[in-house]
Amino acid sequence: MTDAAVLVPVKAFARAKLRLEGVLPAAERSELARRMATHVLGAAAPLPVVVVCDDLDVAAWAEATGAEVVWCPGTGLNGAVTRGVAVLADRGFAEVVVAHGDLPGAQGFDHLTGAGGVTAVPDRRADGTNVLCVPAGAGFGFSYGAGSFRRHCTEARRLGLQLRINHDPDLNWDVDLPEDLRRLPAHLRRPAPGGLGLQFPSTPAPDLIGDGALPEDLRRLPAPRRRPAPTSTGSPA
Repeated sequence: MTDAAVLVPVKAFARAKLRLEGVLPAAERSELARRMATHVLGAAAPLPVVVVCDDLDVAAWAEATGAEVVWCPGTGLNGAVTRGVAVLADRGFAEVVVAHGDLPGAQGFDHLTGAGGVTAVPDRRADGTNVLCVPAGAGFGFSYGAGSFRRHCTEARRLGLQLRINHDPDLNWDVDLPEDLRRLPAHLRRPAPGGLGLQFPSTPAPDLIGDGALPEDLRRLPAPRRRPAPTSTGSPA
């Protein structure tokens, strides 16, 4: 049995990151989503990568990067992830790391595998689930959307699986809101071919530490991989 694979659900780039429309026009949001997803696929190495999608442009992009595509039209995010995990289970993978495509700090996912049970990486507000490592054949019920982190923790307990919560500072930063753009590394900001230059808000973001954000000493561009954050077991804090 093969150890683990990374599954990345990617929605149509043209429909991505709508909560940034107040600071980025549609073409720049699409370009940013494509670049971040490309970064996540690169960070997945050396693990094999599968992209689940229902958009032809995304499928062509994924194949061009060397990823396999699982076509999931009309299933929604939870259905697409469930389908992708089932495909990987049928192919003999023991674990699947489900990672979203908007994790610009990602530097690898293999440190989340091999522990058995479920490993969950919440977003910085401990609300969403940025990365989830699950046993491929466990029948895990995915429930993405607002509040998904607690629902996924509940699902792990329902299945009797050991739960590890990993507050990885590279992986709990996703890009949903304008203030999240301040931490983007240079390679995601560079002008695109054809002259498209991404413009980002210069107004300082509010201090979100009280809302579960990263402390100031972690608000920086990704550096060479830091030691994985400590994990905890049991209920989320």
